[in-house]
Amino acid sequence: MLDEVRAICAALPETTEQAAWVGMRWSIRNRSFVHVFTAHPGETGAYSRAAELTEPTVIMTFRAQPEEFDALAGAGEPFFRAAWGKDVVGLKVLPDVDWDEVRELLTESYRVLAPAKLVKLLG
Repeated sequence: MLDEVRAICAALPETTEQAAWVGMRWSIRNRSFVHVFTAHPGETGAYSRAAELTEPTVIMTFRAQPEEFDALAGAGEPFFRAAWGKDVVGLKVLPDVDWDEVRELLTESYRVLAPAKLVKLLG
């Protein structure tokens, strides 16, 4: 699963991968646009509460434009409204995850935080 996220993020200009307080995150100029980790019920606080976890689950958080945020955060499982950040959406990474959709979501998350000069490089 991390290999898929790495490939998506590697295609975006000037991204960096780094270990986070839990899991891994990808940033553009020190601003995280995706974070992937395994959340455990009762152990990862806001993560497990926001996702209403009953078992260990891989979670991906990312940024969304305001209009997309409302649609995604209100869509129900596998998406959820993160308990932090006005533009952060969570995704439970289930076995049937659509990697084409994830690619679009992470590219849009990058666009939210990247400087206009880098966004233009995406076309």
